[in-house]
Amino acid sequence: MMPCNLWGKPLDEVAIERIRFLAAEAERRNPTEGFFVGFSGGKDSVVLLDLFERSGVKHKAHYSVTTVDPPELVRFIRTFPQVQIDLAPKTMWRLIREHGCPPRRNMRYCCDELKERGGADNQIVATGVRWAESIRRSSRRMIEPCYRKARGRTLFHPIIEWTTDDVWQYIRVRGLRYCPLYDEGFTRLGCVMCPLTDSVEREMNRWPRIAALWKRAILDTYDPDKNGSRRFNSPEEYWDWWLRRGVSPTDGDTLFSNGIDYE
Repeated sequence: MMPCNLWGKPLDEVAIERIRFLAAEAERRNPTEGFFVGFSGGKDSVVLLDLFERSGVKHKAHYSVTTVDPPELVRFIRTFPQVQIDLAPKTMWRLIREHGCPPRRNMRYCCDELKERGGADNQIVATGVRWAESIRRSSRRMIEPCYRKARGRTLFHPIIEWTTDDVWQYIRVRGLRYCPLYDEGFTRLGCVMCPLTDSVEREMNRWPRIAALWKRAILDTYDPDKNGSRRFNSPEEYWDWWLRRGVSPTDGDTLFSNGIDYE
């Protein structure tokens, strides 16, 4: 049995009702695909895809390649033939060099250019965003405009009120497959060594080749004459600063000299 909402209705039935309610609008906006369903291979998107398939509405699931996801996660995603794999326009490593600095907690240009680029103009994009995931996401709405891309897209989060326990219970009840990295103790799956991860050392040890690519790209942006790396005495000190999650050596200072305060 799935948990129920305040009115005694199972959460999965509520989510399916929401999906069906928006189905006509989704198909009107995009007759070819209907809903664009974001699929990252994580537990939330596994649940989301199953709900859409149960709903019977027109939709297409997409995985946006980031070029820095764990190999195990990519292999898992490839076991879903109904998921379209959308190749990245450029690699993470090229992005870092083009921006002249690595992504940070408050400057995740990589998300916009690699992870959140899916969906055609005016399309309804369904995601597995949930309030319980973070303080920032706790203020999200179930249906909201997409502010990152001025193309009229609408974001739809049908399981927004689900807890993590609700997600895992649904997976168990439905007997759904999930990425084996969860069984190794990983609680979040996504870009290896993402600026938001709190397990950067573990991920470095687990995927040393990806860690080496991060280091090479970041060290290539070290130029004490042009940007914020002038605050550091060596490229290695610059790299160590990023591994500490990009904390400024002087609180409140702007690290990069392009007019934007990334603190």
